[in-house]
Amino acid sequence: MALKSLLRPFSIVLALSLVLVGNAFAQSVLIPSPPQIAGSSYVLMDPKSGRIIMEENSHERLPPASLTKMMTAYIVERELDEGRIAMSDMVPISVRAWKTEGSRTFVREGTSVPVETLLKGVIIQSGNDASVALAEFVAGSEDAFVDIMNQQAQLLGMKDTHFENATGLPSPEHFSTAYDLALLARAIINDYPENYPIYAEKHFTYNNIRQPNRNSLLWRDDSVDGLKTGHTEEAGYCLVASAKRNDTRFIAVVMGTSSTEARSQEVQKMLNYGFRYYESERLFRTGQELMKARVWAGQSDQLSVGLTDDVFVTIPRGSRNDLESTVDLDSVIKAPINVGDELGRVRVSLNGDVLVDQPVLALTDVPEGGFFKRIWDAIKLFFVQLFQ
Repeated sequence: MALKSLLRPFSIVLALSLVLVGNAFAQSVLIPSPPQIAGSSYVLMDPKSGRIIMEENSHERLPPASLTKMMTAYIVERELDEGRIAMSDMVPISVRAWKTEGSRTFVREGTSVPVETLLKGVIIQSGNDASVALAEFVAGSEDAFVDIMNQQAQLLGMKDTHFENATGLPSPEHFSTAYDLALLARAIINDYPENYPIYAEKHFTYNNIRQPNRNSLLWRDDSVDGLKTGHTEEAGYCLVASAKRNDTRFIAVVMGTSSTEARSQEVQKMLNYGFRYYESERLFRTGQELMKARVWAGQSDQLSVGLTDDVFVTIPRGSRNDLESTVDLDSVIKAPINVGDELGRVRVSLNGDVLVDQPVLALTDVPEGGFFKRIWDAIKLFFVQLFQ
């Protein structure tokens, strides 16, 4: 690999010239200001890189209404993934679940309903009764389930969120933010992709009652495949939507709009802006070797260094050739080295703005060399450092 190197006392900077090539003659990509959005708060996020494209009041605590049910569904999906429940498990319907007010799946008290049916009732029909039934089945009571919801919110980094029920019905201390809900949508999409197609289903029938998904963008935009609507008098009309076009996906959240039509129109504007002017690029793959590093006092003189996870960036369309990447490695790497040991950092920037700053890790083990190997390498290293 043709690499430039700059030696300095404590580190070596290596330009990944064959991975990302800067173009000194590239013209700046011109992007207009984001559109005005008529809502209390909103955010547009790339779920792969986590980059925020546009936002307003995205950390303001607001009532989330039925957007709450995204967390209810996420916890059920986690329980399914970990094998503690199954889609075919039969859930007894309590009087409390049956009597829960608001939007309904129309389950009947005293019957038992499969987990899969109730999960679809939560996601597609926004059923409050189905939400309470699943909460009681998973945790024993809705109150216990709410405790799990709040713990999970903290694990996902939802710092401005607090739940008081599994449905989103109004409660004084029940709140979230546009940003936190984007984080939750990102987790739903990335963590349990096998269940995500449910969020794109347009209708669901239970008890001979056919109800439509309230996310009207599923009919208007073929690239939209989720996620959830919400509405109460206090919250206004809210929507979390996600769409994928080619290899780029965006999550749009709007809270506090004036009508069902307004929330759809505002989210559509956000998605169109994102796809028109930005794209998501995978720069490095999981386990990809970035380079070979010199190892001293080991059974091998070299080891592979790289990243353990995919690295994505969200950039203006047409600006990939302007990206610049460097790897900053420790100047002296001594055995023993274990897979996963941090040996430096990789940085990717665009026009001076750092987009990626992540640790570079050992991809292979290098055991310590024998006695004479260690002595010989110590002598060589002394003279290398002397002449540096």
